[in-house]
Amino acid sequence: MLPLVKVRMPERAQLMPALEHVLYSGMIAEGEEVYAFEREFAEQFGLPHALAMSSGTGALHVAFLTCGVGPGDEVITTSMTAEPTNTTILQIGARPVFADVEPDTGNLSPDAVERAITPATRAICVVHYAGYPADMTALRAIADRHGIALIEDCAHALGARIAGVPAGTIGDAAIFSFQAIKHMTSVDGGMLALRDPAKLDLARRLRWFGLRKGVPRTEVDITTPGFKYNMNNVTAVVGRHQLPTIGEAIARHIENGRFYDRAFAQIPGVTPAHVAADSEPSYWLYTLLCDDSAAVETALVATGIAASKLHRPNHLHSVLAPYAGPMPGLDRFYDRLLHLPCGWWVNDEDRARIVEIVGNVASGATPRNAQ
Repeated sequence: MLPLVKVRMPERAQLMPALEHVLYSGMIAEGEEVYAFEREFAEQFGLPHALAMSSGTGALHVAFLTCGVGPGDEVITTSMTAEPTNTTILQIGARPVFADVEPDTGNLSPDAVERAITPATRAICVVHYAGYPADMTALRAIADRHGIALIEDCAHALGARIAGVPAGTIGDAAIFSFQAIKHMTSVDGGMLALRDPAKLDLARRLRWFGLRKGVPRTEVDITTPGFKYNMNNVTAVVGRHQLPTIGEAIARHIENGRFYDRAFAQIPGVTPAHVAADSEPSYWLYTLLCDDSAAVETALVATGIAASKLHRPNHLHSVLAPYAGPMPGLDRFYDRLLHLPCGWWVNDEDRARIVEIVGNVASGATPRNAQ
């Protein structure tokens, strides 16, 4: 089966000696490897300030808190995402307010966001779904006009660019995920990016119980309770050794995505997800919109190619259902949605076969090599 997602690890010859060194160094918790990973990641992806975390979810929790989100506040968000985007809002005691998405991308609709703002709105949380950038120009303008925070969930969007700048640099805060199947992994982990350096001290304390690192525990004073969200040196080593080759891997995602965009634009019955003129997706997953997504999925799976919708709209979960209203754009997007393998493991023959199978379904022909 050609997988939809796949774990990518550094070459054994480079990684294993580095892991052995840190494992027996006597310092496996947060330390210099973590801080080096923060610096190198920020430099490579054009981020102003980056803090390594134990997960993307932990990074998002701290992002909300550094942006002033608290109990009773409202956060405008999307239902078309992985669940932690929104369960984290509940964890804070805030209220998720689901805005509709654009039916051709699955990303937040700026018009729907504008309509959802109330006096209780503290932040907008925007997900670049599947690696396709949202309309950040419009969302940044809305956030600035209303004096609310804009937070980017870039878990799917490592290496994407918007109007010439990297994803994660337009919001007041942004998070990245290194969970196993993302563009790159540190086994598990995440990164928090902050525009305002004045928030770094609070973020560092929040990731470590509220304590300030480097101050003797007998002298430190906790003024804000924090969490156990720090990254450790072992996972940081895995992340650091991904960085020299992650550009090549993302480039292959992009090359495959653009190939699909050109090919599927010629096939009736299917439509590539819209890519704005100033947007450069990193195609974590390829998003295809189909008149009959179930038929296309069945044909691909029958020939050994994984394809699915992958995520469930969050408002369909009982815990989040009370916060949902009508979302016709999302209904339309999800009905047509099908994700296809697009990553570094998809070779030229694989992608050509996928296009052929989709074309056969659209034309009513029987796919070759059907099992």
